[in-house]
Amino acid sequence: MTLRITNREVDGVTVVTLDGRIVLGEESGALREHVKGLLGQGKKQIILNADKVTMIDSAGLGILVSMYSSAKAQGGSVRLCRLGTKFREVLQITKLLTIFDVYNTEAEAVRSFSN
Repeated sequence: MTLRITNREVDGVTVVTLDGRIVLGEESGALREHVKGLLGQGKKQIILNADKVTMIDSAGLGILVSMYSSAKAQGGSVRLCRLGTKFREVLQITKLLTIFDVYNTEAEAVRSFSN
């Protein structure tokens, strides 16, 4: 199953909706390139809506950390919302939940950029 990536603007924030798996190979590479392109376009406020992410592996986690670091280095921020139970557990076990700003809803994540 490929990772489908779509994005839209909500109140000046880029919301990237993910549908599928973030795993080693084409999927994680596509996500990395997509977010890299957004940052290159000057999009500094990015939310990853993970509501439809069915699986994430260590390569996917590595991509998330890489995106977080790249955005931060460019004065931006990548935030997560609508994590599934397993996705949240993986972030908690790996202690990455302490690094990312995670929100239950997309609206909360968008509002967080206003604060």
